[in-house]
Amino acid sequence: MSTMRVLVSGASGYIGRVVVAELATAGHTAVPLVGDVRTCGAVRDVDAVVHLAGLGRVRESFEDPVRYYDVNVGGTVNLLRSAPPRFVLASTAGVYGAPPSGPVAEDRPRAPVNPYAASKAAAEDVVEWAARAGLVSAVALRLFNVAGGGDRDDTRIVTRACGAVAGRLPAVEVFGDGSAVRDFVHVRDVARAFVAAVERPVTGYEVLNVGSTPASVADVLASVARVTGREVPVVRRPAHPGEARELRADTGRLRALGWAPRHSDLDDVVRDQWAVEVSAGT
Repeated sequence: MSTMRVLVSGASGYIGRVVVAELATAGHTAVPLVGDVRTCGAVRDVDAVVHLAGLGRVRESFEDPVRYYDVNVGGTVNLLRSAPPRFVLASTAGVYGAPPSGPVAEDRPRAPVNPYAASKAAAEDVVEWAARAGLVSAVALRLFNVAGGGDRDDTRIVTRACGAVAGRLPAVEVFGDGSAVRDFVHVRDVARAFVAAVERPVTGYEVLNVGSTPASVADVLASVARVTGREVPVVRRPAHPGEARELRADTGRLRALGWAPRHSDLDDVVRDQWAVEVSAGT
């Protein structure tokens, strides 16, 4: 594979910083996008785009859905106006909504249940139509629960549990009995998936799930206790109506490209996040 110059929107963010590093490891040059993704000028002198910039908090999206569509869809449209032939979109497993139990494959119909996921589904649609028109060859990566690597989003369960054990955050709110299952994947494995997508000689449009380790909320709390040697303070709340009981990824398509998780064992994810939490507090 020849080396490429890759424009990365959201390059300074949680996932973006790791994608930039993994692109360099693979011999490519990352070019961080400067400015607002909705208003930046034409994309020039690059071979591919990795589009990570966007808003990503579910509860916040209910409060301001217009802003979520403006950033997540408007930013995608703006980049597509002058995109090079390769375009990789960061999407979310939230587009699946609350499917029945079992691994979710990419051909399952989308049914987003919040404005954030709906805005990502709309961004996917724009990219797919652009690919059908021959404007780009595109891959959408539907990310499951990204974790580890010094995540600073305290709304996510691994980060919040580590912060609560460290005393930086209050007790973790557990909705229901803690048996809801989600699919966790280390941010470094996610970044490697983006590199694989950039390097894939795709014609048209393709969707790939990015996940690794199914675990319940109770499993995560037990892992944090195991790794830190401290119990996680918990406050019990009623379950959210309509919440998926299980959301885990069928990653067969991505694995067929030669990708396999290297860092996404649950205890390894927690250990990595805890090390950053401890170092930040010293």
